[in-house]
Amino acid sequence: MQFIREKQFKANLHCHSTLSDGKLTPQALKDAYKSNGYSILSITDHERPHDHTAMSDPDFLLLTGYEAYIRPDPMCRYDVFSRELHLNLFARDPHNVDLICYNAPYVKYVLNPVERAAMPRYGSRETRQYTAEYINRFIQTAMEDGYLVTLNHPVWSMEDFSELFRYNGFFSMEICNYSAFQSGLNEYNTCLYDMMLRRGRRVFAHSADDNHNEIGIGKPGDDSFGGFTMFNLPQDSLTYDGVIAAMDAGSFYSSMGPVIRSLEIEDDRARITCSDAVRIAMLYGAKSTRAEFPSAFGETVDHAEFKIPSKAQYVRFTVTDAFGHHADTRGYFRDEWDARTAQ
Repeated sequence: MQFIREKQFKANLHCHSTLSDGKLTPQALKDAYKSNGYSILSITDHERPHDHTAMSDPDFLLLTGYEAYIRPDPMCRYDVFSRELHLNLFARDPHNVDLICYNAPYVKYVLNPVERAAMPRYGSRETRQYTAEYINRFIQTAMEDGYLVTLNHPVWSMEDFSELFRYNGFFSMEICNYSAFQSGLNEYNTCLYDMMLRRGRRVFAHSADDNHNEIGIGKPGDDSFGGFTMFNLPQDSLTYDGVIAAMDAGSFYSSMGPVIRSLEIEDDRARITCSDAVRIAMLYGAKSTRAEFPSAFGETVDHAEFKIPSKAQYVRFTVTDAFGHHADTRGYFRDEWDARTAQ
């Protein structure tokens, strides 16, 4: 069964505009990403859902969403030494701009009292609590209101891994948050992702820029265009419903540079093709991996075939290029390829 195919659409699922703490307007963000080969953009301003779909073109789609966060301080005061949780919420309905579990201290970027009062709200307005119980209620409330939820930058958030495993409901996690990665944090979260897969968590993985553009596009330290998500869409059509369906199905992969052109899994065999790489590896929940390398230094490899161990309950693949940039698939569990092969 083919899980990844050649026709793909490039996306940034996390960025900030002048509606919160970003330096570029929504229109400037659209123009920048469209001119750099992207087809999908979600402008996820802090606690400020906004429908940007009027800016969509036939070849460029805006997804409605926003970034929510939960801090230990009930007044939402920022502490650089304190843990906190950030989630991206993507609306199944492009016109859904409900703010989940409204708390006034968090809506700090909406200064106009008339605009603030008019914001659609859904869910409890109890004071936010940095506990697994409250976080799970928050995620469940968002899902009930038609949002898909992702886990954002766990390293930047200083999240304790043992706590993360208590959270339920997020469909994907940022395996790379490029803004945090650029700052020097090790926000390339493959260890955490593999821990989730080994525990049977059916979570997908994506990358995003989380760009604020404080430095400026094209300058050293720029936080744009370094972490992206590649979507396969039904009938290869760029539609809002098509992207949401791909999110539900996990029809996407994460990258910081390499392109995965195809991935097929059938019975105990996996075949993958990609852009030029210095390593193609298959991980399967064990201490060992299987990897394909070039035959000599200075050369590259663009395909591999692997035999999947009989005890492996899932597999995922990572492609590394000569610059040390990675592309990562989600985890595919054995029942997925068994079921698809049987169809």
